[in-house]
Amino acid sequence: MNIDLNNKIALVTGAATGIGASVAKTLAAAKATVIVTDLEGQSTPAIEVVEEIKRKGGKAEFKVLDISNEQQWKIVIAEIRDNYKGLDVLVNNAGVVLIKPVEEISMEELHWISRINIDGVFLGVKYALPLLKLRGQSNSAGASIINFSSAMGIKGYPYGSLYSMTKGAIRMFSKSIALEFAELKYNVRVNSVHPGLVDTAMVEYESKKLAALGAMGTSTPEEMRQAFENLNPMGRLGTPQELANAVLFLASDLSSFVTGSELMVDGGETAQ
Repeated sequence: MNIDLNNKIALVTGAATGIGASVAKTLAAAKATVIVTDLEGQSTPAIEVVEEIKRKGGKAEFKVLDISNEQQWKIVIAEIRDNYKGLDVLVNNAGVVLIKPVEEISMEELHWISRINIDGVFLGVKYALPLLKLRGQSNSAGASIINFSSAMGIKGYPYGSLYSMTKGAIRMFSKSIALEFAELKYNVRVNSVHPGLVDTAMVEYESKKLAALGAMGTSTPEEMRQAFENLNPMGRLGTPQELANAVLFLASDLSSFVTGSELMVDGGETAQ
């Protein structure tokens, strides 16, 4: 079955590269108009994503957005309101990771990761909600918020305590507002997506940092990556496209009775 997002407006954060870029391209291929957002320093790859979408006949535009900056959220949402009169899909994908023993973590690092991973999701929901409510009123399937958590928001992992903490917060925030919006009859669904290890630059960073710490008896990034694959029930890393496919379902009207759920896209990692 082909999923049709024609006439839907979607905003994707952290969409210049990796999972976010795949999500943006996949939603656009399903005929959504996609607002590709990322940091100003990521403008070049973000614009390349937009241009690729347009070459393939899709609709997209780039907007600079630091998700931890409240004023930038206000500006981007105001522009979407003026240009599109509403928003159907919000994908809170952007985030950062820190691999470090907890006893070496500074308060500055705690505040940094929390500001991006937690504040950024909160601000996205807060400021996009009025536009999402408008679409929820006109579509029986409702509008959709998709918050990226992680397998590390379900299970604990050595050296990733702050990342797990922030991703666990996203998990419970998503559940709580899903129930809140249902009670308030907003017709705005909220779900969290939980990737396992996905073949992106973030995994390269994790492999280097964990190997340097000697995690799991490894000493090189290549050994660490192999250890990741060996631990996964499916014996491999995920791909950005596999995550994008999951987002596509949650963005579509096919998921009209799905809210407050956790969608694991982790090769069985959290089932162990």
